[in-house]
This record gives sequence, C-alpha cells and structure tokens, in this order.
Amino acid sequence: MSAVASSDFASGTGSTATGVAASANAGNTVVRISSRDLFQHGREVEIDHEGRIYRLRLTQLNKLILNA
Repeated sequence: MSAVASSDFASGTGSTATGVAASANAGNTVVRISSRDLFQHGREVEIDHEGRIYRLRLTQLNKLILNA
C-alpha cells in the first residue's frame, strides 16, 4: 500500500492508485481500503487482531462476511 499525502488528509479527498483513501472525520483520520485490493488474490483474507485470526470472506452474492 502506498501512503496518502498529508495535504490530501486535510481536504478529505486523499486517494491513491491502490484504492487507499483517507479522510478527516471529527478530528479522526479514517483509512479506506478498496475491497478489490483486499481480495486481489482470492475470495478470503485473514486478519490477525491481537493474536486472534478473523476471516473476511466475499460471498457469491458479493457480500462480506467476517468470522472469528
């Protein structure tokens, strides 16, 4: 993933070719990642959160399901 320029953060319009975007929301920065980037190698990704593995899956109906 590539970084978004800090000037783009302030305007709330930051984006890159990799599908990552950031915006200011009540003083908090929110990063947006395109699902196309997440699922470019398959229909399921594993997310390690504090030692616990979660699976984010793309269904046949193009919906997202998160399982622990």
